Amino acid sequence: MVRNGIMNKSKVFVYILKCADDTLYIGSTNDLEKRLHAHNNLRTGAKYTRGRRPVKLVYREECKDYAEVRKREGELKRLSRADKLDLIKMNSVINS
Repeated sequence: MVRNGIMNKSKVFVYILKCADDTLYIGSTNDLEKRLHAHNNLRTGAKYTRGRRPVKLVYREECKDYAEVRKREGELKRLSRADKLDLIKMNSVINS
């Protein structure tokens, strides 16, 4: 992202949430803490997660830019549930 002629090197992440009903949600953001708060507390959280609160961050992966994060998000969404669970188990941010 370029602002005032200066390149902003902000981090972007793809993430997986485990919802209260045991379903998984995949999304992307440049601010994990703010986005997790939105998913759990605000109307600006995804419609899918609003009815499945609380949600818990179980996986995150840093990407170099928005193009990469969108590509990776699509790849993760196409995985089977079993493959997503294996990925979470191998690289979990929160062991549960």
